[in-house]
Amino acid sequence: MTLPSVKSNPLEALSTSGIRHGFYTRQGGLSSGIYDSLNTGLGSKDDPELVMQNRERIAADLGVKATHLAGCYQVHSADVISVSAPMGAERPEADGMATNQRGIALGVLTADCGPILFADESAQVIGACHAGWKGALTGVAENTIEAMIALGAKRGNICAVLGPCIGQNNYEVGPEFKTRFVDQAEAFNIYFSASAKPEHYMFDMQTFILDRLKAAGVSASKTGECTYDDEERFFSYRRTTHRNEPDYGRQMSAIALI
Repeated sequence: MTLPSVKSNPLEALSTSGIRHGFYTRQGGLSSGIYDSLNTGLGSKDDPELVMQNRERIAADLGVKATHLAGCYQVHSADVISVSAPMGAERPEADGMATNQRGIALGVLTADCGPILFADESAQVIGACHAGWKGALTGVAENTIEAMIALGAKRGNICAVLGPCIGQNNYEVGPEFKTRFVDQAEAFNIYFSASAKPEHYMFDMQTFILDRLKAAGVSASKTGECTYDDEERFFSYRRTTHRNEPDYGRQMSAIALI
């Protein structure tokens, strides 16, 4: 069974060297109701057995054992770990991972935040990180790159792809949010446009993350989908909040060395 997923052309070109990836959608799983259907969020209130079976489907699609699909307890940090062996049920608190071990997949969960997958084909080193606004601002992508370099990757050889996440047209923020960014760098003003609501702004997280990746010296691109707009394919925390729904699912983005 092949699961529906968004593919990146630059990463797909590496499949012949044993690097597989997928920005998986919410389609192709076993969950139902508001979690319909490929919910991979262990922190959701969905049936845990169904969530685990959904994750097993992704592992199989990537070509790794279910026990070899690594993931962290994501806390919107800039912390990154190196994965040298299957993690089992252990989920350390971190938001980025890197590995050079074959047979291991790295998976991150999102529902509006930015999933970033990384690969250095020559060094056979891969990485993945969960970049919400906080992680993106504090350097989770840059730290993932450094973790890959520590495993033998070369900065100039790393391909990084930002997957589906919330787009600027749906990301309204208040003045205190913008202040956090501008206090760090005045140049970050360019990622905010005026909102129809007074003293509010529309934040372009996709371009912010993409620019951070490029500034870090890697080859960077994005798939461009907006999770808020595309309800058929993606879960969205903000859409759920606006509808006052009780919970939401999470989609997984993953990359593996086969």
